[in-house]
Amino acid sequence: MDRKVVFETERLVVRDWAEADGDRVFDIYGRWEVSRWLGADPQVMSDRDSASRLIERWNERNKDPLYGVWAVEEKSTATVAGTVLLVPLPEPTSEPGNGEIEVGWHFHPDAWGRGLATESARGAIGHGFRSGLNAIYAVVRPDNSASLGVCRRLGMRPLGRTKRWYNAELESFVI
Repeated sequence: MDRKVVFETERLVVRDWAEADGDRVFDIYGRWEVSRWLGADPQVMSDRDSASRLIERWNERNKDPLYGVWAVEEKSTATVAGTVLLVPLPEPTSEPGNGEIEVGWHFHPDAWGRGLATESARGAIGHGFRSGLNAIYAVVRPDNSASLGVCRRLGMRPLGRTKRWYNAELESFVI
């Protein structure tokens, strides 16, 4: 399968996943320091086959030209630094949803602290706005100071804590 490039930034190519990325996916999501921030009950990826299945699910989702869960590849090294996503938020359990769209990011620790999450998320937000979205949300665990910083650097407006999505208390932001 050809890897469709969704957008590029100065340092990054944001693209569909390839099966060859499986070892890196396993390395990223098999780390507690990454997986602890994901989902209501984070679990570390347990085997390489799980990474392949995850890539298949992401690429199935990526068929929509607006939404996706994409690989973030550094141009200078062709290394996958992490994931950026632009996806519909799940329908809230307590009230009807309004079709809210989430931007999110998950990066390997060797990519932390270099502005790659902010750069890729800024690109995803731009992609969403060019495609007609008028608001994009981010939801972050309250103690995830690195991701809270990304939201601030993106210029997102804090909305406060909510339990509206993912059955967890999260800090919410909008841009």
